Formats: sequence, C-alpha cells, structure tokens
Amino acid sequence: MSVLMHAPSRTVVVKSPLGDLTLMTQSGELVGLNFSRCLPAPTNSTLAPRHAGGGENMVAELDEYFAGSRRRFALPLRVIGSDFDQRVWSLTSDIPYGETTTYGELASRMGDGTTARKVGAALGRNPLCIVIPCHRVVGADGRLTGYAGGLHRKQFLLDLEERVEGNPGRLF
Repeated sequence: MSVLMHAPSRTVVVKSPLGDLTLMTQSGELVGLNFSRCLPAPTNSTLAPRHAGGGENMVAELDEYFAGSRRRFALPLRVIGSDFDQRVWSLTSDIPYGETTTYGELASRMGDGTTARKVGAALGRNPLCIVIPCHRVVGADGRLTGYAGGLHRKQFLLDLEERVEGNPGRLF
C-alpha cells in the first residue's frame, strides 16, 4: 500500500454555499478538501496550524465552480491514498461534469472483480471532495446514496452542475 503519512503544511477554512470547507495543502499542492465537521475529517495530528489567508488560487477555482463557470479544476494536487483508492478516484475524476454513473459501473470499469460496495468504501475515503467528484456516483437505481458531506450536499452539487447552460444533463 502506498500511503503517504506526511502532515499538511497549511490548513485554511473557507466559506462556500455548502458551508465551511477545510483545504489542506502541502508544498503548494492540495492534499485535502473536506466539508468541515463531516467525516472523514482530518484528525488533530494531521492538521497544521490554521491560517486566515492563503490558498487564493484554490479558493478562486472553487468560487468559479460554484458560480457555474468552472467544470474542471486545474489546482496542483497530491492525491494521497492506497493504490486501489487512487484507481477508483481516477475513474471518478473521469466522470464528465453534470453526468452521473453508478457504483456498480465504476466497479465494472475496475476490471478486477471489485464490488460496488468496495468502490463506495473507496469513495468514502476521498480526500478531495468536489475536486474528485464522488458526488457524481449514484446508486444502481439512480438514487442518491453515500456521501460523506451528506446527501443534501450531494444533491446541491448535482443540481448545480445540471443547471449550467450547455450541460448534456445527468444520466439518472
């Protein structure tokens, strides 16, 4: 398993339409983006001192996303997780803006007998909510299931992406 255990060098909490977001950076790369007070939350041992400023480019990209003018993030990222998790997150990152897929479809794309449940568990460990768009993964019947930030946030993000002009729309 290739899990890096370095503590982030900077933690910034920013306001968003979905509540506070905690951004964690290390050497100028985004390593964590979580809904504050949501699981999986960083532990005190992984948090660096909080700073009032910093991360302006990251905040600007998030603002553009919430305004509907950004469909892909260009932030410098360091995605920290097991090889399996990184494979799931990579497939998730390929889901087009405004579209959805199912946990089962992602499992099938893994091509190694992975189950939908294992895909869901990996998405539950997603360290970069919104940027790695696990909100675009739904249940086999199209229902919203499993989102660390809460299903109301998942619905908000899907609705946001669906409203943007020129979006082909969701599959479900």
